[in-house]
Amino acid sequence: MITLARTDRIERMKLIQRIGYHPTFERLYAKYGYPMMTRVMSGKLGGMEYLFLGPGYEEDPAMGVLLDEADEPNRYPIQFYHRLAVDEHLAGKDILEVSSGHGGGASYLMRTFKPKSYVGLDLNPAGVTFCRQRHNLPGMRFVQGDAQDLPFPDGSFDVVINLEASHSYPDFARFLAEVARVLRTGGRFLYADLRLRKEVDQWTADMQSCPLQTLSRRVVNPEIVRGYERNSQQRREQIDHYMRFLPRRLRSSAADFSGVEGGGNDLALQNGELSYQHWVMTKA
Repeated sequence: MITLARTDRIERMKLIQRIGYHPTFERLYAKYGYPMMTRVMSGKLGGMEYLFLGPGYEEDPAMGVLLDEADEPNRYPIQFYHRLAVDEHLAGKDILEVSSGHGGGASYLMRTFKPKSYVGLDLNPAGVTFCRQRHNLPGMRFVQGDAQDLPFPDGSFDVVINLEASHSYPDFARFLAEVARVLRTGGRFLYADLRLRKEVDQWTADMQSCPLQTLSRRVVNPEIVRGYERNSQQRREQIDHYMRFLPRRLRSSAADFSGVEGGGNDLALQNGELSYQHWVMTKA
């Protein structure tokens, strides 16, 4: 089982603060590391499938979302998707999720809120293949594509969802312009991501200058930290299982970025070095 001494955790947190979520590093990882990770974590090596790459989320008091038995192991990542969507009346609408990962959130929203259609787009071809095999639901499809060059006509969707992915996009402003382009008038952009404290001003400026109107914005650091706490044991078990052939230090480093209690991300969220925010925007 992974364990991290406090001094190691602090040093890892400082490393995160130095390098940030650098788009070049993230893009290289998305192109090479992410497909490899998908092939490893698709369940083919035995054990659990890794359906959610994003964080856990829990409110105070606890959300208590009613889940099917099969969804219960993924309660805390599911609850973030639920919070993004619960007030948006998705039934009968056309939904696009940009950077849909391993499709766990897409599957939950499709089954729970009954949109007319749901398209999951991801840069990772291995992830798209996995989703097509794993999430076979009427009205749902998965496509490979670039968040900065969405392969859809203008005004194709009522809702666009993007969860903890945009920090890896080299041209964030272009992504926002693409979201606005594919949204219909009155459509919603349901968005959540994190940035280093030194990057928040530019992040805010980009959001406020994009062709969308902000309806709500809130910092959700406490909810993400609480989700890390509740989901930490499962994430540690997943890392230990899927990365058991790697050196311990690499597994410990993975824990810092994977929603593990006491990891670098967790500490940075607690001390404010990272800001995790949830935005709801609309196309006027």
